[in-house]
Amino acid sequence: MKFSADREAILTSLLSVIGVIERRQTMPVLANVLLSATNGRLAITATDLEVELVAVGSIDVEQPGDVTVPGRKFADIIRALPEKAVVSFNSDGDRATVKSGKSRFTLATLPAGDFPSLEDINVQQTIRIPQTELRRLVEKTQFSMAQQDVRYYLNGLLLEIDGKEVRAVATDGHRLAMSRVAFQTDINSTSQIIVPRKAVMELQRLSGTEGAVEIAISTNHVRIQFGGVRFTSKLIDGRFPDYGRVVPANPTKVLLVGREVLRAALSRTAILSNEKFRGIRVGLKPGALVLQAHNPEQEEAEEELELNYDGEEMEIGFNVNYLLDALGAIETPDVELGFTDANSSCLLHAPGPADSKYVVMPMRL
Repeated sequence: MKFSADREAILTSLLSVIGVIERRQTMPVLANVLLSATNGRLAITATDLEVELVAVGSIDVEQPGDVTVPGRKFADIIRALPEKAVVSFNSDGDRATVKSGKSRFTLATLPAGDFPSLEDINVQQTIRIPQTELRRLVEKTQFSMAQQDVRYYLNGLLLEIDGKEVRAVATDGHRLAMSRVAFQTDINSTSQIIVPRKAVMELQRLSGTEGAVEIAISTNHVRIQFGGVRFTSKLIDGRFPDYGRVVPANPTKVLLVGREVLRAALSRTAILSNEKFRGIRVGLKPGALVLQAHNPEQEEAEEELELNYDGEEMEIGFNVNYLLDALGAIETPDVELGFTDANSSCLLHAPGPADSKYVVMPMRL
């Protein structure tokens, strides 16, 4: 196998796929990237057996072939070369040589036949959606995914598709984020898939701003084409909770607060909250919203925000980080807070009919 290309052409493809490679591997070949050179094109593939990324770029192929090389080392070498350098690559036996100018590197290789591949995924449904909308759905919800929860179906993002809209939902059991985009599809019934957490992170990194992407869904996989990069991920096999039952339908106490004012007050109050549990008290009284925090050192913080409220007094505890995450995902100057009673969740969203909603469960303090 022998080819040459501009440094930037190789580096762009490498950086598109390298994030999927884990630092610690169960199989040595998973630390490598698969290089496939043919017909003036170089395909670079990386996988962790759950997510596969394939990036394709144009090169000059002298001798087509396939080989795997250590992914991060190869990326570090190409990144360290001068800009606009010409790189030549030659593999022979169990060694590959990378040359550029007077620089020369020899890498150990592993056979391409040892590299796991996800070629045929038996696509059952396909939709096209603007990249901006896909990115927005992911950004508005991904922070609420669980991490290493025994309820494995929470360690991912639910994508729900029907004929009128695409919805993204994430929850860790203590909070929930939901976002939707109105979009005409050819799917008659509601289709649900759960994309694993790591795949969602890669999806957020890959999705750009131009054009549309094609989402192909099979029983066990989802595949999305981003220009020259093909993203494939296994799906989580499980039943996502009925999130509709978690979202308060008609909170009895609705407040309108300046988003940045509330965010700043919460951040200040959080300084003296318990470092482990991050709990604060949110109190409602006529004309004011009161935020309080204390910690095991008997230190206390209190903030009072003026607002238009004339209902009954109420106090409820929340994890302040969950409230701040939700506020960070809302972009409007004001935010609407909905409460029902001291034992019920808080609903946050932009004023009026909102495409994105956030639910934070109460906590005992």
